[in-house]
Amino acid sequence: MARRNPPESMQHHLRQRLNEYAHDRWPQLDSVQVRYRAGFAYLDGVLPGGQVQPLCRLRFTGVLHTWGFAIYLASRDGYQDNTLPSGLPVGSPEEALDCACGLYLNDPTAWLTPPTN
Repeated sequence: MARRNPPESMQHHLRQRLNEYAHDRWPQLDSVQVRYRAGFAYLDGVLPGGQVQPLCRLRFTGVLHTWGFAIYLASRDGYQDNTLPSGLPVGSPEEALDCACGLYLNDPTAWLTPPTN
């Protein structure tokens, strides 16, 4: 059974949400491109000059705010399921973007989770 992509309205919302977030948190990126295929959202960062950096893959779980996470591995030119800094294999799209950008934009502070009270 083929995995289904999120509804078109959800796809649009995710693109907008990630680009707004990246604008504030990741000024090194001109934009975030999001492609959908077989229930996955593929996130690419667009760098100044137009270079495209694959970042990660999100697995649609049916919920807008919770997605499965796979990091892009340049050494394998592919994606590998992974855990987020929270220790969970699922999380928000922003957590996934932070994790991938921390690696590919060389900013490990992205992996620090703020303390909870």
